Amino acid sequence: MAYALAVRPSSGRRTWTVIDCSHRTVAPIEGWLEAHRTVWSPNTVRGYATALAHWWSFLELRGEADRWDDAEVSTVLGFVSWLRNGRTVEHSLVTADTEPSPHTLEARLAALISFYRWQEAVTAVPVAGRLLRGAPRRKPARGLLAHLSARVAPQPSSLVRVRRTRQDRPPLLLPNDIQAVLDGCAVPDPDTAEWVGNLRDRFLFAVLAETGCRLGEVLGLRIADFVMGRGGTAYIEIVPREDNDNGARVKMMRPRRIYVGADLERLFAEYITHMVCRATESGVMVTAESALLVNLDRAPLLAALSEGTVRTKVTALRRKGIGPPGWTPHWFRHSHATALLLAGTPDWVVSRRLGHAHVQTTLDLYGNPRELHQAGENLLVA
Repeated sequence: MAYALAVRPSSGRRTWTVIDCSHRTVAPIEGWLEAHRTVWSPNTVRGYATALAHWWSFLELRGEADRWDDAEVSTVLGFVSWLRNGRTVEHSLVTADTEPSPHTLEARLAALISFYRWQEAVTAVPVAGRLLRGAPRRKPARGLLAHLSARVAPQPSSLVRVRRTRQDRPPLLLPNDIQAVLDGCAVPDPDTAEWVGNLRDRFLFAVLAETGCRLGEVLGLRIADFVMGRGGTAYIEIVPREDNDNGARVKMMRPRRIYVGADLERLFAEYITHMVCRATESGVMVTAESALLVNLDRAPLLAALSEGTVRTKVTALRRKGIGPPGWTPHWFRHSHATALLLAGTPDWVVSRRLGHAHVQTTLDLYGNPRELHQAGENLLVA
């Protein structure tokens, strides 16, 4: 079986590679990953490495790893079936208990096609030509002269597709769900006004809820990035960096400024006070360039918070019945964007706040304002 392996080269930045059943680096995959490491975020590298590790494992089970550059459409179909069956067998009469979601299958397939398209362009491996045919699927009908104003030429689509149930809108956390998550982390004691619980976690989820940031963007924040209002409006600077100790990175390396309210500013002040007190007790120096979200109760003390720690916290909250089933930190982003659009915020403002490259991305994800208002009315009636 092949594995996606985390490594830390001499450069100091952690990344991922793929090793085969003989514990050797899979050269074709490593070449593809290396060509994109400066462009992709560490999480993207990890996701693509995981997908290609599954692909290489499948080829090894078939005894076709030495023919990776001659794969057929039938082989890719078998790979998708193998993934559906929990990576146990290629064909099964019953549904696997651990069947991945359609979204996961699509991500695995997209990584595989991206790998072979690069191999075709760089090393003339012809597999991508077999997997891609025709015009894009789900292409909306356009006028006869639409090609004159088209920004992007039509691209071929994959012959192998994943059937999935249509989901009209991204999943949301309702206001009472968000409050339950915050209170599940820490609450103020009514007698002493001191926080009881994990104040850092409450601050983390409060930032996600109020800013709509991606988790990686929040984990990459430094103390100086949260600018207090001092009579004006407080804001958070999203600063692209390559040297975050926890590997957090801003998607597409686009900076932006996000204004926040007085409640979050007050919570920030209380969290920073708590953080500095813990640093003083431990004799650790804290500066404006120190990571904002850090370990406060376990070693390494004041080290930048990792994504895995956040996922563990989310799992613990879900086990307590806090929040809807299956919620993730990214649901805060969907909820924030939907709330802004329902409140009548211009779509281009929402797009900039979320850090989308194009406003059409925002509209594609969350729909036009008329549809959103109808959805909001239906939600209130329900």
